[in-house]
Amino acid sequence: MKPFYPIIYIRGYAMTQSAIEETVSTPYMGFNLGSTKIRQEWDGEVKKHFFESPLIRLMKDYGYVDNYTNGEINEDRIPAKSVIIHRYYEQADSDIGSGDGTPSIETAAEGLSDLILKTRDQVCGDDTEARKKFKVYLVAHSMGGLIARCFLQNDEIGTGEARGLVDKVFTYGTPHNGIEIRGANVPRFLGGWDMNNFNRRRMAEYLKLPDHKSVNSLDGTFPESRFFCHVGTNHEDYNLSRLAVGPMSDGLVLIKNASVKGAPRVYTNHSHSGHYGLVNSEEGYQNLTRFLFGNVLAQATLEVEALPLPPSVEKARKEEGEIRASYYFESTVMTRGGRFYLSDRRSENGSAVFKTFDEMFPKQAAGKAKMPVLFSVYLDTSKVEAGQTMVFTADLCVRTTEYRIGGRIFRRQRIPEENLFRDKITLRATQSSKDGDFTLRYNLTDEEWGEKRGHGCKQDEKGIYIPISSKKGFKAKLRIDFKNQ
Repeated sequence: MKPFYPIIYIRGYAMTQSAIEETVSTPYMGFNLGSTKIRQEWDGEVKKHFFESPLIRLMKDYGYVDNYTNGEINEDRIPAKSVIIHRYYEQADSDIGSGDGTPSIETAAEGLSDLILKTRDQVCGDDTEARKKFKVYLVAHSMGGLIARCFLQNDEIGTGEARGLVDKVFTYGTPHNGIEIRGANVPRFLGGWDMNNFNRRRMAEYLKLPDHKSVNSLDGTFPESRFFCHVGTNHEDYNLSRLAVGPMSDGLVLIKNASVKGAPRVYTNHSHSGHYGLVNSEEGYQNLTRFLFGNVLAQATLEVEALPLPPSVEKARKEEGEIRASYYFESTVMTRGGRFYLSDRRSENGSAVFKTFDEMFPKQAAGKAKMPVLFSVYLDTSKVEAGQTMVFTADLCVRTTEYRIGGRIFRRQRIPEENLFRDKITLRATQSSKDGDFTLRYNLTDEEWGEKRGHGCKQDEKGIYIPISSKKGFKAKLRIDFKNQ
């Protein structure tokens, strides 16, 4: 059984004074917001689907409680299964706080350090053994993730004692590599409403990084494997900022800027916040709880062996010479019985893995092939309802963007968005009770029923893999690696 630690929620950016006042006037600062949507059932009837909010679901599913008692923040002992809100914006409110102005990232991070130590004291008291085992989870939305990183990465902020108590960090839509407006990073001089918090030079300062060109690095201060990023890909359902930020974003943060180097991440079709936002979504909650409480990380890499060309393109290549091509690799992951995507990477929402031919098949013999990593999802064996087998599906698709021959786009006989491969693969992973290793079986469910026992995987010097191919000549090895957490 995994331990359950307190969860500290760190909300995101409030731009104006009225937004700050609205924020501090709420007990949970957005962590209690859910959503009501509709979906069509098998008989055509449209039904409501309620997601109660991450807070309520943590209470229902895992027995967490808040730290409010009789209208006040509880200053006495609290259980380990507590949700605490980091109310760092309070000092900027003249009624609830001191009215001293908006806190800087550094000030908010300092407050987070104090809050972690206070939480340990409230949970453990003077129990020496309990204090040794104590840890805390940080869950952050948007700028809240930068506050968490400032605390973890800047040793001039807070204490090393508090940093050592952080077990895992989960971020929703955090601009880990800054915010860009019309392709340009938010300028450093834009101090109004603290928007320069998202300028890379300013970020490098409070994250204590030597290089401001790329600031989405933990720089060895915290294990990447214990840091998880949920990336949104729906820019259309956010506020007016989506018009300036544009596609391939969640409406505020570009997809490419919303993750930390080396850390696992998932992509789902949600906006930065609001009714279609990351925090108040079933997908966000399922990824959060599997990361915090689950025990298995499943990672998939596609080792491409053959990328066939359409006959007309192959003919033109032979006649005119070198061809240039790039490819989209799509993957959508669902659990058995679930109505949610753990990961959803598709070209239509700008999140498919993009690779050029030369990246996968470098011309130089010494060049390292960069094969697409399709997904990294956390699973929980305790959620298996029957037996010891985890069952999930991966809907995979490989397609080209375009072909260029002699520097020109090839258009003759070209079928737009033609797939080289497409199939839904059902994966059945069973963990050995002796050594903890996994046995994997699979079905290609476009041609056979996914509920069958399936086929055993192949094996080579690198390990096990699923051979996939198409009648067009596409060929690859799909490697699924399982790591116990």
